[in-house]
Amino acid sequence: MPTVSAVNLTAPLLLLLLWATHSTMATNWLSLARLPRSRPVSGAAPCARLRGLSPGQVGVCRARGEVMESVRKAAEMVIEECQHQFRNRRWNCSTTPRGINVFGRVMNQGTREAAFVHALSSAAMAVAVTRACSRGELERCGCDRKVRGVSPEGFQWSGCSDNLSYGVAFSQTFVDEPERAKGLSTGRPLMNIHNNEAGRKAILHNMQVECKCHGVSGSCELRTCWKVMPPFRRVGAVLKERFDGATEVRLTRIGSRTALLPRDPQVKPPAARDLVYLAASPDFCRLDPDNGIPGTAGSYHLTELFIKHPPGTSRLAPDGCELVCCGPGYRAGRAEVVQRCSCKFSWCCSVRCQQCKNTVTIHTCRV
Repeated sequence: MPTVSAVNLTAPLLLLLLWATHSTMATNWLSLARLPRSRPVSGAAPCARLRGLSPGQVGVCRARGEVMESVRKAAEMVIEECQHQFRNRRWNCSTTPRGINVFGRVMNQGTREAAFVHALSSAAMAVAVTRACSRGELERCGCDRKVRGVSPEGFQWSGCSDNLSYGVAFSQTFVDEPERAKGLSTGRPLMNIHNNEAGRKAILHNMQVECKCHGVSGSCELRTCWKVMPPFRRVGAVLKERFDGATEVRLTRIGSRTALLPRDPQVKPPAARDLVYLAASPDFCRLDPDNGIPGTAGSYHLTELFIKHPPGTSRLAPDGCELVCCGPGYRAGRAEVVQRCSCKFSWCCSVRCQQCKNTVTIHTCRV
């Protein structure tokens, strides 16, 4: 039997281990993107076998199984959009080959990268669920028809507006659950909750209005309009800007509550739409497999020739090769790529594009 002193010594270590294990749960639901499409993600038995879900998220899965396909879609959206937004950065949202922590241990630290992933994840969840509502795929929700009447601009509110309130509510229920289970008295849960909400606000503050004209010969004597979400690419770009301007904060006690305030007292407190982080980022230059950092040696990105960067010009912008490659420099070669072009929107909901060849330079970081 262990002595009392031994128990006292090991108890803090056990608590620390439990905290460390639980702290990685917040974005592990993104591992649903790895599952084959043929595998069910709803029902009592499948929900219990889904790796990466917190106990509370398993409960949501069992109670609201019809939404789980949207959850899987949201996980796919996060990985795709993150890799697009950071394709020319040292950290490019590279994923681990296996496991439930798809972006690696860099998510365990309270860095601005973790802040971005949390914001993007909560936004993707709201978008995916809202889209399912508008398409009639969910029994508990449909179009948002609460907006009625004539607008100050003179058009008639009608049609099928995106039911964003339902998507946001589900995002709060599912994405925020691991943080609320840990309690909001420590820094990392508060940071994650703040960034989750910032992600959802990136949608709310960028809603768009679509209209249809009515009248003789398209005279548009009357317009009926409805609200739609912005393209998710737009949401990702907004959050990328918030990432670049993120505020470093620290946990501060104010009376009987705790709050996140800027580490630098000269910096104004972050707004609800801003991203916040607790720890400085690693430089991401050197290979660090233990922390899921692939390094930059051998990485590459493309630059369109004769359009943005004519021959002979240097590329030293924040996303430029000199900064991405961390100092050793880079090689440049030319190649042809096939890209979508001349895209046309066809009523009501399809886009047709041509395939065009474009000459690009391929920049490859030296070892």
